[in-house]
Amino acid sequence: MANSAQARKRVRQNNVRRQHQASQRSMIRTYLKKVDAAIEAKDYDAATVAYNKAVPVIDRMADKGIIHKNKAARHKSRYNTAVKALKA
Repeated sequence: MANSAQARKRVRQNNVRRQHQASQRSMIRTYLKKVDAAIEAKDYDAATVAYNKAVPVIDRMADKGIIHKNKAARHKSRYNTAVKALKA
């Protein structure tokens, strides 16, 4: 239990930050699910649009530290490969 005023403030700040980061993680998952759904439907146009919308969000979350930069790169690479495979 936090006993000092400083420790109580840290607890409050951490709770706010945790909730904000949770909503950002949820947002990025939603974008990734949209790309997944378009790929599963084998719809190249929809997959391209969804991928192009997801990339800046993925990059922004990696910059903020919500996800690791390598995880962001991995997602972008795998989705890009999958979208390109739909065109062939």
